[in-house]
Amino acid sequence: MDTTLQDPLVGQVLDGRYRVDARIAVGGMATVYRALDTRLDRVLALKVMHPSLAADGSFVERFIREAKSVARLAHPNVVQVFDQGTDGSYVYLAMEYVAGCTLRDVLRERGALQPRAALDILEPVLAALGAAHRAGFVHRDMKPENVLIGDDGRVKVADFGLVRSVDTVTNTTGTVLGTVSYLAPEQIEHGTADPRVDVYACGVVLYEMLTGDRPHEGDSPATVLYKHLHEDVPPPSAVVPGLPYELDELVASATARTPDVRPYDAVALLAQTREVRAALGPDQLDAVPPRAVAAEHRDISEDRTSVIPRALHTPRPLPVNEEPALHRTSRLESPPPLPPRPRRDGRSRRGPLAIVVAVLLILGVGTGVWYINSGQFTEVPPVLAKTRTQAEKQLNHAGLDLGTVKHAYSDTVARGTIISSDPEPGARVRDNASVSITLSDGPETVKVPDVQGRTLAEARAQLKKSGLEPGMVTREFSDSVERGSVISTEPGTGVRRHAGSAIALTVSKGSAVDVPDVTGEDLDSARSDLEDAGLKVKVAAERINSDYDKGQVAAQTPRGDGQAAEGDTVTLTLSKGPVMVEVPDVTGDSVDDAHKALEGAGFKVDEDRGLLGLFGDTVKAQSVKGGQTAPKGSTITIKIR
Repeated sequence: MDTTLQDPLVGQVLDGRYRVDARIAVGGMATVYRALDTRLDRVLALKVMHPSLAADGSFVERFIREAKSVARLAHPNVVQVFDQGTDGSYVYLAMEYVAGCTLRDVLRERGALQPRAALDILEPVLAALGAAHRAGFVHRDMKPENVLIGDDGRVKVADFGLVRSVDTVTNTTGTVLGTVSYLAPEQIEHGTADPRVDVYACGVVLYEMLTGDRPHEGDSPATVLYKHLHEDVPPPSAVVPGLPYELDELVASATARTPDVRPYDAVALLAQTREVRAALGPDQLDAVPPRAVAAEHRDISEDRTSVIPRALHTPRPLPVNEEPALHRTSRLESPPPLPPRPRRDGRSRRGPLAIVVAVLLILGVGTGVWYINSGQFTEVPPVLAKTRTQAEKQLNHAGLDLGTVKHAYSDTVARGTIISSDPEPGARVRDNASVSITLSDGPETVKVPDVQGRTLAEARAQLKKSGLEPGMVTREFSDSVERGSVISTEPGTGVRRHAGSAIALTVSKGSAVDVPDVTGEDLDSARSDLEDAGLKVKVAAERINSDYDKGQVAAQTPRGDGQAAEGDTVTLTLSKGPVMVEVPDVTGDSVDDAHKALEGAGFKVDEDRGLLGLFGDTVKAQSVKGGQTAPKGSTITIKIR
């Protein structure tokens, strides 16, 4: 039964323009309909706020903010907003209609995706969010339901209903908005929302595309929120063995629980994503994950995801029990019989016997040649990516023995399966020969070394020596760690990470000191105050005009009343004195004309009416005579009679 028939809005025309044809989806805040713009004759999506919420001013304000925000984002991967309005109790947005499905539909029907498909979806999502971030907005509710995949394969980000300016950190009620499975720790704990919360959510979405599951599950939303706060998102390869470590690192970077360790916005994450794609080979990008739902197990007539990008249409994986047939050398067939010799009148009885002997001789020689060249050899069967037990069984079946077993780390071959064989598969070896194999120990992991208290250069060298890479460096004040030395690492000492992983470093800026405000002081006095506070002084070569007298400090960097590290340098800019401006002569002018002339020249005006000038309107005198100069911005007093 079509549920849209029960919807009172279906069939109505909103605002005298938008004919509601069918209901598409229902959310917690609004219902989305397919509608026709009767004025422009185009199909669009109409997002109508639930009437029960329309009475709440804060919800309406947030709803309208979506229209204004998204209307500014002219980007091909953002669902465009065309119009916003009200009709009675209905508050609506008229938006671009995207025929197709959501990423949630794809994951529900496909399970986990191939890495290439996951990146094909993630990149346009990040491009859309990057445009929003650079325009000053944060989405705050990224999830698969808000990723639309059109019939033409284009990927678009929808539902900017929770969008908010980057510099807005909390909502007025203190309520945390967004979907619990994709909330960043700082959203949960502090209500903060800068571009890095969208980066975190995209990392969770990538994990879900690669594995088919969310990283944190629980019996209640509170359990999920607790896990976001206290547990790292696990590497996808823990669920999908053999997944390249570059994808593990991409997820780890985006979902770091400390916001400062994440890419600073979606543009930065997009750059990392493209680097990862470039580092992966075709076999890694097109590997079919174990949880992917094969096409032959789906009812094609009900497959709503047939419109998704080409990369999502995966070939049928070869069943594990199907292998290419081995090509084996066959035994030589008997040569054709020799043509009969012409009979002689005196036929010899030895003729037939000689023929038999000749045939046997040829067979013997042929068999010998075959045995020397091929008969005593066989081909090494394909044992790569198999377990030791499977390989040994296959070798024995081919008449070969298992030789030396070595171990090696591998980022691409699952732990416990074979990386290589010696001789390699397909090589010709003698019967009963031994074949050595190398088994994968999985990705190499190393412990993060203790570099606390070391200089930055020493810490970087130690990380590289341990097989890790120095990552982002942040600096903080510290009373206990010497300036330039490492305070901590993220992850911390002793935590195991894949070899080559980037480790973030926090470096000491030394003890914090208060920077005195020396503006307006002469140079010698300012220098003395700053050096007494433990700071160095530098005087800028260029001087500027200011309200301060010539030679006094007009500006300082860093500014006074802030903090700096002990030993930091404060740059002082000296004053050239104020800009001198000629004072207009306003004596005899009306009060209004005098104000206009003086203020137009850059002066402030003060009136002195005395007892006799309370009701006067003519300037009798001025504190600085007309034609003389005075500092721009200074006050000129006019006497009125």
